[in-house]
Amino acid sequence: MKLIGLAGWSGAGKTTLLAKLIPCLSRRGIGVSTLKHAHHRFDVDTPGKDSWVHREAGARQVLVSSGNRWALMTELRGAPEPELRELLGHLAPVDLVIVEGFKRTGHPKIEIHRAANAKPWLHPEDPAIRAIAGDVRPPLGLHPALPWAHLDDVEAIADLALAHAVPIDAW
Repeated sequence: MKLIGLAGWSGAGKTTLLAKLIPCLSRRGIGVSTLKHAHHRFDVDTPGKDSWVHREAGARQVLVSSGNRWALMTELRGAPEPELRELLGHLAPVDLVIVEGFKRTGHPKIEIHRAANAKPWLHPEDPAIRAIAGDVRPPLGLHPALPWAHLDDVEAIADLALAHAVPIDAW
């Protein structure tokens, strides 16, 4: 299994890009899983459904299974948030894991940048950023050696992801 991250400020287009990047990689025969970091309280369960009732009643884990999919939810109940390495250990083997978020973790990443956000570039402060995908090129002098692709060029971004992904065990 190999790992690459997509890091950028909220609104940069990470999720929109992933929705295009996953099918692009799949057409190339690459099996992809994703791991997304959320900075806020989120819920993947519907209030009132059995699994929600189990979780709200205090269950630490709730596994829901059907003929189409299964999902495992774990409540931390005050325990610290697991590190990225631990979370990766819960994934089934696949060719490539794309991590969305975890922008402060040291795994290899592609910076996703949108000029309209008016946010600073991440790569000058993060040596783990190996490439950039943006709607503009980074200003000269920031880090001209990093490969760049336009946000609309999904094939080029797929090439960057595959070129800069590292084996999970090596990271």
